Amino acid sequence: MTRFDFSPLYRTTVGFDHLSSLLDAVTRNDNAGSGYPPYNIELLDKDSYRITMAVAGFAEDDLDIQVESEELTIRGRKSEENGDRKFLHQGIGARNFERRFRLAEHVKVNNASLENGLLHIDLVREIPEAMKPRSIPIGKGNVIDAKARAKLKQAS
Repeated sequence: MTRFDFSPLYRTTVGFDHLSSLLDAVTRNDNAGSGYPPYNIELLDKDSYRITMAVAGFAEDDLDIQVESEELTIRGRKSEENGDRKFLHQGIGARNFERRFRLAEHVKVNNASLENGLLHIDLVREIPEAMKPRSIPIGKGNVIDAKARAKLKQAS
C-alpha cells in the first residue's frame, strides 16, 4: 500500500487546499475501493466523456444518480427478492454499491441510459462564454503626439 504525504503541499501553497483535499480523497478511495461494479471512462470527443458501468441484474428503479458539488454519485440498491431460490453458485454480483466520481469544473451530466446491463452516463464540458478565449481586434485610431497630449492635459 502506497501512502503519499501531502503536508509539504499544505505548507507551501495558498488557495490550493481543494486540490490537496482532492488528492487525499482520491488516494483514500483508491485504497479502500472494492472495484465493484466495474466501469470504463471514455473520451468521446474533445469535451465529451462517457462513464459505462456494468450493472447486470439492476433495474432502472434500483439505480440512483446524483450530482452535488462537482461530485457524481451512482448508487445501486437491490430490492429484496421474494422466493426461495437456492443457488448452487452465485457469480452474478447483485450487491448494493456506491461509486463516486469527482467532476472537473464546468463538466455536466448530459444524460444517462441503461441497456443490456450497462449504465451509460454521458458528460460534457461546457465552458462559459466569458471564460473562452477571445480575439481582440486592433483598430486604427488617432495617434496623438506628445505635444498634442500635453495641450489636451492643460486644457482639462
